[in-house]
Amino acid sequence: MPELPEVETVRRTLERLILGKTIQDIEVIYPKIIQMDEHDFAKRLIGQTVHRIDRMGKHLIFHLDQDILIIHLRMEGRFFYHALGTRLTKHDHLCFHLSDGMQLTYHDVRKFGTMHLFDQEDYLKKGPLADLAKEPDDIEINEFKRSIQKRKTEIKAILLDQKVVSGLGNIYVDETLFRAGIHPTRLGIHITDLEVEKILDAAKAVLHKAIMLGGTTIRTFEAMDGVHGRFQNELMVHTKENKPCPICGTPIIKTKVKGRGTCVCPICQR
Repeated sequence: MPELPEVETVRRTLERLILGKTIQDIEVIYPKIIQMDEHDFAKRLIGQTVHRIDRMGKHLIFHLDQDILIIHLRMEGRFFYHALGTRLTKHDHLCFHLSDGMQLTYHDVRKFGTMHLFDQEDYLKKGPLADLAKEPDDIEINEFKRSIQKRKTEIKAILLDQKVVSGLGNIYVDETLFRAGIHPTRLGIHITDLEVEKILDAAKAVLHKAIMLGGTTIRTFEAMDGVHGRFQNELMVHTKENKPCPICGTPIIKTKVKGRGTCVCPICQR
């Protein structure tokens, strides 16, 4: 699943390619991705120009003339940018025809991605961004402590909750907790103030490095046009089952926390 670094890489690529371009037509192949009537969606978007692309957590935010388009890539969503008229493939579900003679195609093997359209005035007040927490770089440490220490559930599950901290997914939570020395099954109410600070510092460091390297390429992630991330070369525990811990040499184990595959060093993480 594209997490914060992967979505940021997509955002930067899209910004370079489509800023200032006008949507001239839209082909909707799989309407369920659109969270409103598909005809109203197309009617509102046609004729609008892309002025800015932001990101909040794992959401892409397209600022247009009148509206805000919010896209969540979910498990395997991605974009391709080709010459207008390029033949669509099996898993292409929506195609924007742009004023530069190119087409931006949304491709999603599992069809889990979503697209929302809002007025500029209220896109932060309703829909997927309304309850979204701040990212590690923006969250205040005391707020973060309160969110974690009041909960009687596993710290990994807490960090995956986008209402607690946004942008972290399975890969980066595993890496964050390893760097902080915290076992993923520890309950939030048992995490000390110092440990919360370590978690936040580790999350920031992991995300900064991953963004710099273009994200993590595992399975099918590509930013666009074959752009792959390189952070997979920096992974310390995620996908490293039975391999030696880079710190103590103990084999990394893989378990499940709230149904999510979790890699952990049983010695370094307490």
